[in-house]
Amino acid sequence: MSIFVRGLAVAMFAMALPAAAAVTEPDGYRMDHYRAPVPDTVHGAAVVHTAALPGLIAQRHPVLIDVLPAPEPPADQRPGLPRMPLPHRDIPGSIWLADVGRGAITPQKDAWFRTALAQATGGDRNAPVVFYCLSRCWMSWNATKRAVSYGYTQAFWYPEGADGWEAAGYATETATPRK
Repeated sequence: MSIFVRGLAVAMFAMALPAAAAVTEPDGYRMDHYRAPVPDTVHGAAVVHTAALPGLIAQRHPVLIDVLPAPEPPADQRPGLPRMPLPHRDIPGSIWLADVGRGAITPQKDAWFRTALAQATGGDRNAPVVFYCLSRCWMSWNATKRAVSYGYTQAFWYPEGADGWEAAGYATETATPRK
C-alpha cells in the first residue's frame, strides 16, 4: 500500500470516528466519578492551560492551590503499622488543601477552606488564585467554582493538573497537605 493510500485510509478512519462530546458545566458541583472528562469552562473563573501557566506565574504571582485528596490509610490497616504513601508532587510553591474539591464538603471543611484561602491571599479576594489537582479531575473544577462562590474574582482553573505540568517537562516538588 502506498504512503498516499495509507494516509488517505487513516484520514477517512479518523473522520468516521464520533467527535468527543463536549462536557457541559453542571448547575451544582460534581458529586462523584471525579476522574472523568471535564468541561472547558468554569462560570465566573478563567481557564489557564499549560502553555500559559508559566507566564501567569511569572507575571501575576498567583496563589497555587492543589486540591487533590490526601491518601487515607486502608480501613483494614492494623493500628501501629507504619504507613508509607507514595509522595505527592506539586507545582513548586503550591499549597495542598486536600479534599476541598469534593462535591459535598462538611461545614467544618467549608470553613477551613475559606480560612485557608483568606490566609493564602492575605484576605484579598481579588488576588489571583489557581486551582488544580490532576488532569481530567472534577475536584479542581469544584474547588474553583466554590472559590468563585466565596467572592474570589481572579480564580483560575488549571485542568491539566500536576500530572499535565510534569508531563510538559516542568519541575515539581514533594508536597505535604496542609492540616
